[in-house]
Amino acid sequence: MDFNFLNTKIMNNKYFKFISIAALSVMLAFTSCVNDLDTIPLDKDVVTSATVYDDPAAYQQILAKCYAGLSLTGQEGPSGAGDLGGLDEGFSSYVRGLWNLQELASDHAVTGWGDAGLSDLHAQTWTSSNDFVKGFYYRVYYQITLANEFIRETAPAKLDGRSVTGQLRTDVELYRNEARFLRALSYFHALDMFGNVPFITENDGIGSFFPKQATKAELFAYIESELKDIETKLAAPKANVYGRVDQAAAWMLLSKLYLNAEVYGVAPKYTEAIAYSAKVINSGYTLEPKYEKLFLTDNNTSKEIIMPVVADGKNAKTWGSTTFIIDGSIGGSMVAANYGTKEAWGGHRAISSLVTKFPIYANAKSANINMLKSAKAAGLLYVPGGYQGWDPAKTSTVLYSEKNDGKFEGYLYFKDDNIEFKFCETPNWDKNWGDTGADGKLEGGGDNIKAAKAGYYKINVDLNAKTYTILKTDWGLIGSATAGGWDSDQNLTMDATTNLWSAVLELKAGEIKFRANDGWDLNYGDDGANASLEGGGANIVIASAGKYKVTLNLNQVPYTYSLEKYSTDGRALFYTDGQELKVTDITKFKEGYAVVKFKNISSTGVAGQDLTHSDTDFPMFRSAEAYLTYAEAVLRGGTGGSNAQALTYVNAIRTRAYGDTGGNIKDTELTLNFILDELSREFYWEGHRRTDLIRFGKFTGSAYIWPWKGGVADGRATDAKFNVYPIPSSDVVANPNLKQNTGY
Repeated sequence: MDFNFLNTKIMNNKYFKFISIAALSVMLAFTSCVNDLDTIPLDKDVVTSATVYDDPAAYQQILAKCYAGLSLTGQEGPSGAGDLGGLDEGFSSYVRGLWNLQELASDHAVTGWGDAGLSDLHAQTWTSSNDFVKGFYYRVYYQITLANEFIRETAPAKLDGRSVTGQLRTDVELYRNEARFLRALSYFHALDMFGNVPFITENDGIGSFFPKQATKAELFAYIESELKDIETKLAAPKANVYGRVDQAAAWMLLSKLYLNAEVYGVAPKYTEAIAYSAKVINSGYTLEPKYEKLFLTDNNTSKEIIMPVVADGKNAKTWGSTTFIIDGSIGGSMVAANYGTKEAWGGHRAISSLVTKFPIYANAKSANINMLKSAKAAGLLYVPGGYQGWDPAKTSTVLYSEKNDGKFEGYLYFKDDNIEFKFCETPNWDKNWGDTGADGKLEGGGDNIKAAKAGYYKINVDLNAKTYTILKTDWGLIGSATAGGWDSDQNLTMDATTNLWSAVLELKAGEIKFRANDGWDLNYGDDGANASLEGGGANIVIASAGKYKVTLNLNQVPYTYSLEKYSTDGRALFYTDGQELKVTDITKFKEGYAVVKFKNISSTGVAGQDLTHSDTDFPMFRSAEAYLTYAEAVLRGGTGGSNAQALTYVNAIRTRAYGDTGGNIKDTELTLNFILDELSREFYWEGHRRTDLIRFGKFTGSAYIWPWKGGVADGRATDAKFNVYPIPSSDVVANPNLKQNTGY
């Protein structure tokens, strides 16, 4: 089959019939895995290893299975004839397993499902019999054995024996080096997750034997040597068919290996991490201008993704990969169709330790601010009542007379229905007014005045005429600069703590006014263009288009407003409607914010081919990681880079995130703690987090506590043994050469 399937994102199941040599013979290469995970035969038409390569197309077809194993789980899809027996097939997906072990065990996520062993990932209480740990372990080794067999069968002597020459020989040699990369990738994940692991290569014979256990340092050296050997033998950056790896993928994996060298028991390699991340940065892969596009169905057109795990919801169905991420993140009041699916599995949510890394409004950076003015001297009328403890001396609950002419006006918030109040001329009860007839006329010492409904009230008092009015108000913005033009208001929201009205809005160049209750009876403009408001005043000019935080302050006179050219971190892709940030019960989807980063829709809003299975590719590597790797390695003392260049790379990522330079940082802000948080903001939900936390010494122990770490809602310290996962007990029992990781 032509490898165009990776370019068109269509996977044809035809090539699966050729995989018998991998599914039957190569699994014999490590007896410890065979006994408890039975490999499943395919169909009666399967050819044997002796004849499979009689067809020259088989080389592509078998390599295709090596790639497909990163997404798919069996021969039929989405389930049936699974690659691995003894496990729920859905649990054995490579990307799904990677995501579970990296995200659910970290400060990013919880999931509400009750599968045995799943909550142990949040709690860091897993054991060597955990099905999710086993699922990923055996998938990794299945991938390694697929690659080993293909590498063995494409050795020069084998090709000579089949008289493979010319262009086919050239192509097969490239395929072989790609398989070596895929094996190195899986060994990297084995090293990162499990530490000291079984080690087999194409040089080990086929048959029953017990693989030796490699130390972390030995496996590090092997992965490094393989990648350095093939880096010049792979296709040049961006020269391969989409979905297949190139030199930049090898450089990216090397930079990750070097960045984590100390974790893997090797001397620091930060200088090497700088060198190889720089190779990636200069390879032609660039930052995608729109962050959200990286996680949509047409992300295959992005210039940022170095290594995708290709998805095709119509022709390559799976319960893993981005199907699992998207469908598992939908629930509560979310409308599944808005995300290109009909599924709502009600599982994954973000916990507060992720969400609060985004300074959404309170700490957002800004420019072009009209500062709110302080009140000028004015006469005061005190308004004691049930809403403020009946205290006539409170100066925060007063009306103002700007002209000191006996006419007072102001705004007060009553949070409850049927609030009663009175007016006092001085901050005591010596001279007070009420309304005995509830007719809008004031009497000295009269009855309490009542506001029937909770709300924000405009109150006017004329002590000369002894009259008053109260009007409940809701405020909005209207004008040619708004999305609704002069026809409809953009609602503002009141903060009950500050009594300020605000909204973050996309505004065009044009004009605006503030008005109450969607009508023109009460409106404010700005006659002096000085951020001071006048009733019925002139339209307020918006000189340039952009995102603005609009704030209306009616707490004091003169009434004022601010227009803040607003920069927000666009990577904060959360669904909050009906969701509570705090998680007190993991099983309840509405506790924790939903994450809508991945979607089964395109950048133009078109849903994927299938409304259950995703078309969105999973970005295993993308160039932004090289930018942050460079910066971190510089901060950790690597040579060959500079702080100035590191800052430039970090700010390039943040400029993309904010849409402008409002989120850029200064050199004094570029610290390792900042990098750890930035890695979270950039790569959450992409299967990175556990590795990052371990490298920073914050995954286990008490240095960093997050919700549900240690199995309690507020979090607690955990044992350092959880920095590596255990080798499945079934494998340790089956192979006398294996020694379990410490503490398990």
